[in-house]
Amino acid sequence: MSADGAPTLDTGRDLRLRVGEFEGPFDLLLHLCRTNEIDLARLPVRAITDQYLAHLEAMEFRDLETAGGYLVIAATLIYLKSKLLVPPDETVAEVLDEEGESLRLELEERLREYARVKALGAQLAEREAEQALVWGRPSSTLPAPEDVPLEDLSVHLLERTVRRLIEEQLRRKPREVEPNPPSILERMAEILGLLRDTWSLLFSSLTGGERHRSEIVVTLLAVLELVRLGRIKTQQTELFGDIVIERQNGESHADAG
Repeated sequence: MSADGAPTLDTGRDLRLRVGEFEGPFDLLLHLCRTNEIDLARLPVRAITDQYLAHLEAMEFRDLETAGGYLVIAATLIYLKSKLLVPPDETVAEVLDEEGESLRLELEERLREYARVKALGAQLAEREAEQALVWGRPSSTLPAPEDVPLEDLSVHLLERTVRRLIEEQLRRKPREVEPNPPSILERMAEILGLLRDTWSLLFSSLTGGERHRSEIVVTLLAVLELVRLGRIKTQQTELFGDIVIERQNGESHADAG
């Protein structure tokens, strides 16, 4: 209460405690205004005071601290009602003196502010309920936006970064381990063994199937070495055609001796 006896609107600002179905004195006032379709910009002091006091009498408070906020608003409304300068007549607009009008304006502003906060709270509650149904992505390890020097990025830098990432992914792929290829001497003996039973064979028959690259290279080196030693001869009937491998005359007799 002020020095001149007028009540103040300090309600402790703690509107979380619920008494009955209301969360505080302004919640009760807002309920009364909406139930009676009262404009928050112009509170009818007599009607709102009578209804507020009627609700207050029906409420049960658990402690004096909770009841204090309601009693402050009740005292404010009673004080405003006592300041009305005209007899109670619904056909005549309510008129307050300067002090009373100032107090009513403050009460109306506080009530409108509470209505705005309550509406925002309802919207946030709806958003929270909607988000509860959404499975969010797990948090990533990306750097904070302020740590990324966007002004220094260029197309060439981006291209190099992407290429480096691709190369890194390729390096991480499982590597296929090739068995040790046969030696050139072993491959030469194998080719000569095949030529003992036939006069010729195709190079593709020596390199076909699921052979590794190393085996193909060893086979080629073995053929070249046998040609150099005069043990076999090779010919190609057409450009890019298959290579025909033949044994030299007398090769089989030399092996037999």
